[in-house]
Amino acid sequence: MGQIKIFGIRKEIHPIREKISEILSECMFEAFQFPKEKKAHRFIYIDEDSFFYFEGRTTKHTIIEISAFEGRSIEAKKKLHKLIFEKFERELQILPIDVEITLFETPMHNWGIRGKSGDELMLNYKVNI
Repeated sequence: MGQIKIFGIRKEIHPIREKISEILSECMFEAFQFPKEKKAHRFIYIDEDSFFYFEGRTTKHTIIEISAFEGRSIEAKKKLHKLIFEKFERELQILPIDVEITLFETPMHNWGIRGKSGDELMLNYKVNI
């Protein structure tokens, strides 16, 4: 399972939200072998006067929080980060300095999905990669 929250200034990320979603899905598929049809993306828009970020960042600053079942290797996680940075820069012209990614992993039994505990689900993909 995976859920992604994308935070950024409304005027910057709202117009490109579909492309952002597409890129994140591609990266999850490549790095985590995540099923292409699994997409739980939430865009949280912030008014420009309410989004404070580090010096050197621009209004394109985007924060990505990924919640997932635990089990992916360090290599898979680093691959995910690298892919997101590369694709955001190449396809969206958002530089790596303006992208922050946090991966939150929790045991499957901490998730409640489709009326079951996550560890009781029959998944069509691998978690331990």
